[in-house]
Amino acid sequence: MKFRRKPRETVDINLASLIDVVFILLLFFVVTTTFTRETQLQVDLPEAVSGSPSEDQNARQVDIAISADGVFSVNNQVLPKNDLASLIEALQKESGGDTTLALSISADGKTPHQAVITAMDAAGKLGFSHLRMTTVEAQATP
Repeated sequence: MKFRRKPRETVDINLASLIDVVFILLLFFVVTTTFTRETQLQVDLPEAVSGSPSEDQNARQVDIAISADGVFSVNNQVLPKNDLASLIEALQKESGGDTTLALSISADGKTPHQAVITAMDAAGKLGFSHLRMTTVEAQATP
C-alpha cells in the first residue's frame, strides 16, 4: 500500500480574459456616453421694483419687521419673545385669521438668516399666500 500523497497542481489565474472583459466594458462606456457643455443655467429670478407701494396696498397688509438683533415686530408692535409660537400668535391676532392679506417681511441687512427663516416658516404654517420680502438699510446710530 502506498500512502504517499500526489503533488498538488499549481493554480494559475489567467488574467488575459479578465483584461479583455474590462477593456470591452470600458469601450462600451466610452462609446455610449455623451458629454455636453452647459455654458449657463437658466434660472428664473424674481423681479424687484424700487419705490414705495401705494397707500391702498399698505392698508390691507401685515408687516413683520426684523431688526439686526433678530427682534420681531408685527405691525410696529415689538414681540416679547423671538420664537415661532409667539410670532404665529401675533400674526393670527393682527390678520384676524385672514390669510389672503399681503404679508410683508422687512429685514435689516445684518439680520440673522435664522430669524428670516422663522418668519417665513410662521407665514407658511398659517397659509399666507401673498408674501413680500424687503430689506431695510441699517440705521446709523448717533
